[in-house]
Amino acid sequence: MTLILPQPDDHFTWIPAPWQPGHAGPGADPSGRRADGVVDPDAAWVLQCRPLAAVAPHFFTTRALQLRNDSARAPADWARVAAGIGVPPTRLQRMRQVHGCATMAVGAVGADDPEADALITNQPEVALVVRVADCVPLLIADPRRGAVAAVHAGWRGTAAGIPAAAVRRLQREYGCDPADLLAAIGPAIGACCYQVGPDVRHAFQQAGHPLSALDRWFTPDEGDRWRLDTWASNRDQLIAAGLSPARVYVAGLCTRTHVEHFSSYRVEGAATGRNLGVIRMVVRKRV
Repeated sequence: MTLILPQPDDHFTWIPAPWQPGHAGPGADPSGRRADGVVDPDAAWVLQCRPLAAVAPHFFTTRALQLRNDSARAPADWARVAAGIGVPPTRLQRMRQVHGCATMAVGAVGADDPEADALITNQPEVALVVRVADCVPLLIADPRRGAVAAVHAGWRGTAAGIPAAAVRRLQREYGCDPADLLAAIGPAIGACCYQVGPDVRHAFQQAGHPLSALDRWFTPDEGDRWRLDTWASNRDQLIAAGLSPARVYVAGLCTRTHVEHFSSYRVEGAATGRNLGVIRMVVRKRV
């Protein structure tokens, strides 16, 4: 059996999973892609955003890690994630994601996962984690203030404005200037596969998003159905919150289309695993 790594946006690259040094094997280049494009199906690979990697250690995982709470593999997989980002497992800060707009600043990792859909920190010993299976994993870094964020943006959170809420929390807690921020939108279900009902568009409208934005994010589909572009919605909301368009990067990989690489709730239902976005604090610039 052979697998071909899907091609992300040019600002993203595949690399061998950092907890498996040397696993790429003969013929791999520094990006983690073999010259012929074929990869070992048993190997572990992660996706990085090149501009974000220059200022903050981070990665997006694939279905090589299942990370289901009921899986016997989960403790070992979480240990691999921690090793890959360079912290002990006790320093991974996860959250109980509720598809809302709550944010939380993390000073130290607690015994229980907080109920939130965005975490922020400026603590070097803490790594933030977002778990998804079609929803948008959003990672943000401020190289000037040394702060990072991990955001879970399902359609409800996106409608409620979770991207902008995370930016505001970074401003309030750490004095971040949105113009300094970099953001990476990882693999998530794309508009090619995300069919939703009129209730979803209505929820966005009720949340106050302008009609011009709705027309960009929703494409008419069969009957009363729509195709929702959560990549564009999250990107547009980050830009409206003050980020430079040139500093918001979208991986452009659909989890449903590439279900052989990513866990997808739409394909597999509740039994599917979870894809992660993981990030640590940046090294601050001198100002």
